[in-house]
Amino acid sequence: MSDCLFCKIVAKEVPADIVLETGRALAFRDINPQAPTHVLVVPRAHHENAAALAAADDGLADDLLKACHTVAVQEGVAESGYRIVFNTGEGAGQTVFHVHAHVLGGRGLAWPPG
Repeated sequence: MSDCLFCKIVAKEVPADIVLETGRALAFRDINPQAPTHVLVVPRAHHENAAALAAADDGLADDLLKACHTVAVQEGVAESGYRIVFNTGEGAGQTVFHVHAHVLGGRGLAWPPG
């Protein structure tokens, strides 16, 4: 989508601190980190939210979760623990309508989240 920020990052039209690239996903540091490790993992293909990703049913959700785990290993938080968060819809705090997973770690992550 031409006006989607994350599509522009995937296309390298907008700079980002990229930490992982796979055939189907791209991971980059969040510009407003909420934890010492805060990386966004997005599919290269545009899907509006997690519900649309699930409806696509082509294995992309699996690939995205694998990329999230790879990021956690690379960032050194896989052993201590990390959180993967998908915000779906405005009411859940989604502000960019291209599905993305937040990989958070590097500090205690209390439950329930805020």
